[in-house]
Amino acid sequence: MNALPPDLARSLAAIGRVIDPAKTAPLLAPLHGPMPGPGVKVERDIYYGPADRNRLDIFTAEPAGATAAPVLIFVHGGGFVRGDKQVPGTPFHDHIGAWAARHGMVGVTVTYRLAPQATWPAGAQDVGAAVRWVRAHIAEYGGDPARLFLMGHSAGATHVTTYVAQPAFQHDDGPGLAGIIASSGIYDVAAYSRNPNQDAYFGEDESLYADRSPLAGLTRSTLPLLLLHAELDPPPFGQQVDILREALDQAGRPPRIVRLAGHNHLSGIYSIGTADTAMSGAILDFIGSA
Repeated sequence: MNALPPDLARSLAAIGRVIDPAKTAPLLAPLHGPMPGPGVKVERDIYYGPADRNRLDIFTAEPAGATAAPVLIFVHGGGFVRGDKQVPGTPFHDHIGAWAARHGMVGVTVTYRLAPQATWPAGAQDVGAAVRWVRAHIAEYGGDPARLFLMGHSAGATHVTTYVAQPAFQHDDGPGLAGIIASSGIYDVAAYSRNPNQDAYFGEDESLYADRSPLAGLTRSTLPLLLLHAELDPPPFGQQVDILREALDQAGRPPRIVRLAGHNHLSGIYSIGTADTAMSGAILDFIGSA
């Protein structure tokens, strides 16, 4: 597994355990080429629901493979109040869909409604709507609807795990997934440090936080789970991993956990598709074994 170059590791360490896209993105963006890159086709802004932000992009290899491919559906972060499937002027998050297509998958990147206009459970509802659309249509793009892997980062990880944890947001026959990948999310809202973004999405009534958290439902799920977090995540995200790990251990289904050495909250996601395979290698191993 290739590790971070020493100069990049030093730069990330200097940023510290904070979420700082303005400083982190310029360090990783030069490691990517133009998007989507040679041999990858992208179809953009397909509506999976009625809202303006109910849109997804689909990345496929050219030429297509001879058999139906597994599908990686990626849900971006942004603190519940910002973010998009494509960040203008950067390779992000096109780089994830393109990487998936280059590695024998169909890549799908999803955007969703944001707080304060859209509050809980809008994120999980949108994830559910996107999964339903993908299940119904991905065969048209060479994808295998029986092998959907749902991945979320930060707030996206919270929406993904909430969708999996709460049957109300799922299909009649369950989540319709082969596995889930959660990177640096919030799984127990009550145990996370309150902030305006969290209040904007989950509301200010703390008595509702337990029911609005994915923690309890995840302990009942039987889906394979890959749990990722970064060494330089802000401390509350590490605490969330510990809380979820303990709950899953007690439920008799310990998760597969990967700690990204030297990475911060954003750089692990930004590194997918570069020579640093700490995160991308873990994802490929997980999908290959699920």
